[in-house]
Amino acid sequence: MLDAVVVGAGPNGLTAAVELARRGFSVAVFEARSTVGGGARTEELTLPGFRHDPCSAAHPLGVNSPAFRAMPLERYGLRWLHPELPMAHPFLDGSAAVLARSVAETAASFGPRDAGAYRRLITPFLHRWDTLLRDFMSLPLTALPRDPVTLARFGLAGLPPATALMSRFHDERFKALFSGLVAHTIAPLNGFATSAIGLVFALAAHARGWPVPLGGSQSISDALTAYLLDLGGAVHTDYEVKRLDDLPPARAYIFDTSPTALARIAGFGSYYDGYRYGPSVFKIDYALDGPVPWTAPEARTAGTVQLGANRTEIARALRAASREDRAPDPPFLITVQPSVADPTRAPEGKQVFWVYGHVPNNWQGDLTDGIERQLERFAPGFRDRVLARATAGPPELAARNANYVGGDIACGAVDGLQLLLRPRPTVFPYRTPHPAVFLCSSATPPGAGVHGMSGHNAAKDVWRRLRRR
Repeated sequence: MLDAVVVGAGPNGLTAAVELARRGFSVAVFEARSTVGGGARTEELTLPGFRHDPCSAAHPLGVNSPAFRAMPLERYGLRWLHPELPMAHPFLDGSAAVLARSVAETAASFGPRDAGAYRRLITPFLHRWDTLLRDFMSLPLTALPRDPVTLARFGLAGLPPATALMSRFHDERFKALFSGLVAHTIAPLNGFATSAIGLVFALAAHARGWPVPLGGSQSISDALTAYLLDLGGAVHTDYEVKRLDDLPPARAYIFDTSPTALARIAGFGSYYDGYRYGPSVFKIDYALDGPVPWTAPEARTAGTVQLGANRTEIARALRAASREDRAPDPPFLITVQPSVADPTRAPEGKQVFWVYGHVPNNWQGDLTDGIERQLERFAPGFRDRVLARATAGPPELAARNANYVGGDIACGAVDGLQLLLRPRPTVFPYRTPHPAVFLCSSATPPGAGVHGMSGHNAAKDVWRRLRRR
């Protein structure tokens, strides 16, 4: 009998498996697809030689992850590549606000009236970043914080809505950039604890950047897999699990799946019926005949570029995707240009380009024209650089990854109390009605992102249970 079986070879499932194997437990991973990766994959979606990331691309939480940083993943080929600027937010006048590694450079891009306010907001947390992040992302309510004072100060700043935090600032430049940071989780700006989302993304950039992995996001999954195999674990692909009886005997079963799938496989009935799924995205991967012709010079050297003319436009787009049954017009866009840091991703002189706009859950339309019209506002002549494109709306995203219910790439709405208490209001979010079955996907704290911390936290709960037995 195995000590643990993990279902799903995404970053959280692989991290859970590694954490258990490192502690001497026997572990096997079962993955429905032919390759590992989940939301961290790299594929040739357009033309030969152009390697695209179907989901995650830039990784501010990956490079900062306490779980990943405790593993020797660089020994297994993971190498982080940093663009000159982690992120830029261009405006229609050709200028841009930036999120740089330097707090001073970032503050200067907001203008003289807001520069000081930004430094005062960020600096106290940045000095305690590693401890703060570990406390923020650890097993909730069951692990004593290492720095309770800093965590409490962060809570005071982060629990109010982003609109409240932005009221401390005067000019549009900071407000637009910070609105875009919050929008990475497709959460309305006036939602509970949305300030914390923007602060975490900003602090991550100043601490270690927003890098891309050499060769693409698949490198993260491949490094985790190689490390697991070296620890004696096993990985089985092309193995779809429809019920618990499909799996070998084990002392614990850990699911990197949506709550909906777990309830179906384990026979939990209506246990997760109250769990809500959030908006989706319409994503396009481009093969380009050269760099994106951004008007703002800062955007040309940034790994990630946010596109929203101002805070009002971004807020309107979020409302449309979250609360209305239509695609935003114009959409707020998150774009990543991996070739700025990693020229191996495309043939010489060419580039890969990654972009998505928010749409309602399970939306059935085509946002290609709306996305490209928005791109042309900030990069005139963009369409002339397009060699090929691969589009994916909510149905295609859900078909590629069963965790993306209705195309929700966060595996659950990131708003209200569900932002913190997911998948149910409980002190033990990784446990289920079955004492040997656990959940470790992005539907559990700390939520979406390629950081492995949901898997790490679930594994911690599992190994405590196994040792007690």
